[in-house]
Amino acid sequence: MRVCVFCASSAKVDPDYFNHTRIVAEEFVKAGITIVYGGGSIGLMGCLADSALSLNGKVVGVLPRFMEKVEWGHKGLSQLILVKDMRERKKKLIEKVDAVVALPGGCGTLEELMEVFTLKRLGKFTKPIVVLNTNGFYSHLELMIERMIEERFMRPEHRQIWTLVEQPTDIIPAIINAPRWDESAIRFAAV
Repeated sequence: MRVCVFCASSAKVDPDYFNHTRIVAEEFVKAGITIVYGGGSIGLMGCLADSALSLNGKVVGVLPRFMEKVEWGHKGLSQLILVKDMRERKKKLIEKVDAVVALPGGCGTLEELMEVFTLKRLGKFTKPIVVLNTNGFYSHLELMIERMIEERFMRPEHRQIWTLVEQPTDIIPAIINAPRWDESAIRFAAV
């Protein structure tokens, strides 16, 4: 199984985020899951990669060339894929994965999450999307999605696009138990 993980590059965040990231890495390695992520070496990205690699896990990074030039890339990955730009990176990150997981992060993480959310709404991405809501980090986004549904910008069925979990140990069960989704979702993408 291959799982794409979106997460922060900031190293200045609350230690709880690092602790949860380490647990995610441990759970994935125990389950034999290959981690596909943004290729960074610091923040939650670095923590995820370092934790998984220290347990002999497989970690694939996808990094734009301009980030390699400023040495943001992790040097010890199982595989590092260099791409032209951020757009190609997002496409490559979700290619041939079995699920997407979002950990807390900044605008890049949010943008990646919302793009895959939109692709799933349109039936162009059909795999589970699981969001780790450490310390209620994504609670406001959950409320925003609910408001979009309540005010008919989206349909009630779109609640099934993603699953929010509170603990890292809930991620793999959420992936396994995610509602089935397929290309026919385009039929009810519009409201």
